[in-house]
Amino acid sequence: MTAQTKAPPILVLIVATATGPLALNLFVPSMPGLVPVFGTDYGTVQLTLTLYLAGIAIGQLLYGPISDRIGRRPTLLTGLTVFTLASLLCAFASSIEWLIAGRIFQALGGCAGMVLGRAIVRDVYEREEAAPVIAFITMAMAVAPMIGPAIGGFLDSAFGWFAGFYVVAAMGGATLLYAVPTLHETHHARSERIDVFSIGRSYHSLLRSRAFLGYTLNTSFSIGCFFAFLTSAPYVTIEILKIPPQVYGFLFVIVSLAYISGNFVATRISRRLGIDRMILLGCCFSLTGATVLTTLSLLGFMSALSIFLPFSLIAFGNGMSQPNAIAGSVSVNPAIAGAASGLMGFLQMVFGGLATVIVGYFQTDSDFKALAITVVVGASCALLSLILVRNQTPVAPRKQEAAAE
Repeated sequence: MTAQTKAPPILVLIVATATGPLALNLFVPSMPGLVPVFGTDYGTVQLTLTLYLAGIAIGQLLYGPISDRIGRRPTLLTGLTVFTLASLLCAFASSIEWLIAGRIFQALGGCAGMVLGRAIVRDVYEREEAAPVIAFITMAMAVAPMIGPAIGGFLDSAFGWFAGFYVVAAMGGATLLYAVPTLHETHHARSERIDVFSIGRSYHSLLRSRAFLGYTLNTSFSIGCFFAFLTSAPYVTIEILKIPPQVYGFLFVIVSLAYISGNFVATRISRRLGIDRMILLGCCFSLTGATVLTTLSLLGFMSALSIFLPFSLIAFGNGMSQPNAIAGSVSVNPAIAGAASGLMGFLQMVFGGLATVIVGYFQTDSDFKALAITVVVGASCALLSLILVRNQTPVAPRKQEAAAE
């Protein structure tokens, strides 16, 4: 832990990080029912999801550099405020247009915790110590998609489509009230001035760094594997294998638990092995699972177990590597850790979106080869990206101060 700062309440960072993913997944079960409610078509309703993802991607590019300039605390508090008010706007929306607008602002507010949670951890902890703490935070991003659809489905059936928005608004508001007295500033080498040129310089510096690109490409390819799974697995399981949706939900829980297990392992041994070795170990697990998945698909095995068991091994490996790759990425130059976190998050969403497009384009109605090949390529590229971080070291303290000016 750095000398000039102390750790903020981990609960604030965990809940703030979970708000964006939870609001995304909580709403999904309500989407089909909105067609008659607002008298629209499903393509328009789908914009509440598509533009939400776009809002998360773009918002991450903004929050990081802004927090580097004015501080983490005011930026996170602003994000939580926007998220809470936008959630209420969604709950009271009287038209699909207002709901879409509310979802965009909800995403812009919700992604604040995703970016700043990582940056705050890096402000407080040194490079090797940050990975275990980030592992705890990334568990929230695994648990939220796991429980979100179940909670959202219950709330929709019991109270209506708007109930989920009240829940996430209450969650955001409670986190905001808790954060105001307990979340102190952790980023002290900052300027009160924000300009486009300084943001551009921060991103230019990061994109020229081999270490940043290596760690970020590693986590982005891993995220791409997961998004490919989210795109293909429901279709293969429910439409091709004719397995009921509730069984798919149970199988998805297994994958989520595997990821959380990898996170737990990361919290235990990352300090001892170091982040680079942990990333390598996690990538080996993921590539093994991807190879098994591809082999089974090429041999013509068509069952839920031939998909979910190998991918659980992939998820376990990702759970080990992701927190460490994130810690490495935001540690390249701690003076602009916010910009690093934001740019990394943006690239994760880009790679995830590309994976969904690729799998969706090549998906057939008879097998899961598109998923398997996409995942094995992604896992291989994640492993190869580690070549970029060889013999790379974080920016020295004096250089950090210069970059912050």
